[in-house]
Amino acid sequence: MAELDTLDLIVLGAILLGTIAYFTKGSLWGVVKDPYASTFAANAGQKSGRTRNFIEKMDETDKNCIVFYGSQTGTAEDYASRLAKEGKSRFGLNTMVADLEDYDYENLDEVPSDKIVMFVLATYGEGEPTDNAVEFYEHIRSDDVTFSNGSSLENLKYVTFGLGNNTYEHYNAIVRRVDETLTKLGATRIGTAGEGDDGAGTMEEDFLAWKDPMWAALAESMGLEEREAVYEPTFAIVDRDTLTAESEEVYLGEPNKNYLQGTPKGPYNAQNPYTAQVAESRELFKSKDRSCIHMEIDVSGSNLSYQTGDHIAVWPSNAGFQVDLFLKVLGLEGKRNHVISIKALEPTAKVPFPTPTTYDAIARYHMEIGAPVSRQMISTLAPFAPNDDIKAELTRLGNDKDYFHEKTGNSFFNIAQFLEVLGKGATWDKIPFSAFIEGLNKLQPRYYSISSSSLVQPKKVAITAVVETQVLPAQKTPFRGVATHFIAALADKQNKNAKSDAYDLTYQIAGPRSRHTGTHLPVHIRHSNFKLPSDPSRPIIMIGPGTGVAPFRAFVQERAKQAQDGVEVGKTLLFFGSRNSKEDYLYESEWAEYKKALGDKFELVTAFSRETSKKVYVQHRLKEKSKEVNELLQKKALFYVCGDAARMAREVNATLAQIIAENRDITAAKADEVVKSMRAANQYQTLYFPQPQSKRTGLGGP
Repeated sequence: MAELDTLDLIVLGAILLGTIAYFTKGSLWGVVKDPYASTFAANAGQKSGRTRNFIEKMDETDKNCIVFYGSQTGTAEDYASRLAKEGKSRFGLNTMVADLEDYDYENLDEVPSDKIVMFVLATYGEGEPTDNAVEFYEHIRSDDVTFSNGSSLENLKYVTFGLGNNTYEHYNAIVRRVDETLTKLGATRIGTAGEGDDGAGTMEEDFLAWKDPMWAALAESMGLEEREAVYEPTFAIVDRDTLTAESEEVYLGEPNKNYLQGTPKGPYNAQNPYTAQVAESRELFKSKDRSCIHMEIDVSGSNLSYQTGDHIAVWPSNAGFQVDLFLKVLGLEGKRNHVISIKALEPTAKVPFPTPTTYDAIARYHMEIGAPVSRQMISTLAPFAPNDDIKAELTRLGNDKDYFHEKTGNSFFNIAQFLEVLGKGATWDKIPFSAFIEGLNKLQPRYYSISSSSLVQPKKVAITAVVETQVLPAQKTPFRGVATHFIAALADKQNKNAKSDAYDLTYQIAGPRSRHTGTHLPVHIRHSNFKLPSDPSRPIIMIGPGTGVAPFRAFVQERAKQAQDGVEVGKTLLFFGSRNSKEDYLYESEWAEYKKALGDKFELVTAFSRETSKKVYVQHRLKEKSKEVNELLQKKALFYVCGDAARMAREVNATLAQIIAENRDITAAKADEVVKSMRAANQYQTLYFPQPQSKRTGLGGP
């Protein structure tokens, strides 16, 4: 065989390099960047390279109004976006929305007098800032706070709106403290400090009632002129005719690029859920028309860990029948799988989900299409009504609060149902789809108290969820909770449709591209301060009617395990209530098992409200155990309450004060002070569930 000379080797090398180049073009080199692809997925959680100087950012983008939000579940962010949108459309402000944790605040004293800073702040837990607001809150509240030029903020003009729940002792505490601090530092608030109340179900109307006087005060302060509000899109909808729903780069509900490529990886958190296997599920109620699911979720394949008392977030999707109605009303039913990209039309706007995607995926996975329609949304849509008569009706509904309530009452219409009824069969195909992306809340994870002990099962998380179903006036079908019916659908699948209905079956429970083999759901863990005492021998008193017993099942489960391991455990007193012992006595057989492990250290007191002529609730049983409860409290027992905030929590609080007053022979006023001091010392801990959406109209009251 002849030897290869130098020229031969050069030629062969060139051919080899050319071959490699040909087959790697588009993957290793020569990659053509998609000009419309969203950077949402790739950049989730990555903030390196961005300026943390918000004034610099405002100058770069020619903004004179920045709306900061402190949000735990996304609601405050949505209200911030609405404020920014309205400021631009009504007054010509150049607005931007900003996450508080994205910027530093040393230069808060350098905000020019012709710029306005707005704060939309939720209060979380027991008067705590949301996770993304902690750094800002601690900075301005520190005893030795300083800014670039000292400690004065006399240059700063600001606006505040808070989101809270009046059933908590520290109602809207964060916005109140921030407002107080900014004023103390010399800043000037424009308008009143607004407060929305989720506990009363009046958040939306509280916001609407506050914002108009605020805008009037701001217009006077900044010399703004109101103009006719004309819809100006923040996002452009770009057709991607060269792509189909089967194209590998098209997002069909995947939260980020790793999921799209079929290679999800941690860390798993609020921006990046873990698709967990459902290990088991079972029905807890013995009732024909009510359902409560116990579900065990396996997180062993992830970095997720929890401590007893934490919460798990479930990422639901919208039910198929709601998606179908939404697309039908908008005339998009035939385009549901049409591929589009969302392009931000101004530099500070963030596309809220990854694209390219489809109309179906957006409605199914990203928008809260089942929430009650708001008056502000109706006003936005009025110019795009199918005819002049409907336009006039929409305009009146949007502008007249009383008329709106008169017409909608407690019908609890979501956006598609509302448009279907008002349009009387007309198709609303004139509405820019961007109006829904901007005007509807993002579909948020739902949080559940973990009902298992991390000591007993560290990698298996239990939840206890009542499946929310309620018949409402003027509705063709009952209201069904988005997340609880999603959970029920998963349980139905796992248990071979043991308690299924047509609506559960329309959930896309196999996930985007049907990649969820078996039974899976996306989750992440949120840590909580609702915890057992570090000393197991310290007594505890727990009040948990209904599914409020969920964290207490975890507490008792943990103490039973500790007792079995030879640990000295303190008195564990649980008050549980439900309607009927034969229908909804949650975990009845388990309590007997825990009693065997704990002996007389565990006592369960029950209240079944519909088994006697006079209704008996947990607060009545608490009063009956007055002497023992007081003695335990004097032994520094921790007192826990979990469940419905609207009525039960107030009654329990009042009963506790009565017990203290009567057993310690002190006045009612003094007893109230004792209860407050218990809260301040974290001896009295509460965890309240928000009212189910079917109990709130979102339109001004329950």
